[in-house]
Amino acid sequence: MTDLKNAYDSGVEIAWCPGCGNFAILKALKDALARLDLPPHRVLLCSGIGQAPKLPHYAHVNTFDGLHGREVSAATGAKIAAGDLTVIVHAGDGGAYGEGGNHFIHAIRRNIDITLIVHDNKYYGLTKGQASPTGEQGTAVGLQPGGIVSSPLNPLALAISQSCGFVAQGASHDADGLSALIVEAVRHRGFSLLNVLQPCVTWDRAHTYAYYRENCYRLDGEYDPFDRSRAFDLVTMDSEKIPLGVIYRQKRADWHEAASRGSRDQPRDRTVDPARVHELFGMFR
Repeated sequence: MTDLKNAYDSGVEIAWCPGCGNFAILKALKDALARLDLPPHRVLLCSGIGQAPKLPHYAHVNTFDGLHGREVSAATGAKIAAGDLTVIVHAGDGGAYGEGGNHFIHAIRRNIDITLIVHDNKYYGLTKGQASPTGEQGTAVGLQPGGIVSSPLNPLALAISQSCGFVAQGASHDADGLSALIVEAVRHRGFSLLNVLQPCVTWDRAHTYAYYRENCYRLDGEYDPFDRSRAFDLVTMDSEKIPLGVIYRQKRADWHEAASRGSRDQPRDRTVDPARVHELFGMFR
């Protein structure tokens, strides 16, 4: 591994709430990129709007900030155009599973070779603490003081049900374990989901650091992530204990393998006739 310890520092002042789990997630990402020996110019971080999507601002790599919930679609386009880039998406649970839920499902179906890291704190933290799709039923929040009416989305179960090739869960209080999971997720060839549990120190008084330390546990070496039925049972059982680690994995051809038929041509490198571009734009005048 080359010396990349400080290569990813952007120098931008961080604007998260003091104590936010995003600090640890940022550190874990930088550590993982260094362990992967990826120079900054070979990495693209895609994000949208929110607290979690601020993360690319604080890393010295290529970045694309798009619309809220559209991070995965932007990352898909980038990966198709430049398949040799390492493309990682950072999204909040609201953007990834709410507004971007359809993009999430179809990225699994296509098996595009990108890594989706979801900062799951059960709230829309930037817009005053509304409940996200993973918010627990009955929890009192600002717009639903009588308690959340809808049942929570289970993104891990959804991903496993759709045969996602890599499904994992980490936690912001376990930065070393999270860094190792990011390395595995990026190395996986195909779509990878890494759900990261973190407390919202501003809006959530129940799911604190103490709560996650008490209830989370790492999966041991006896657990077989290739057993789909066991993985599905693990993430749907009624238990206070929360598994961390690789929940499910399988090998199947990713989008590039299926679509390229052996060609290594990168659409990014194809020449474009400027006259043809002007002609096309002229059609919309």
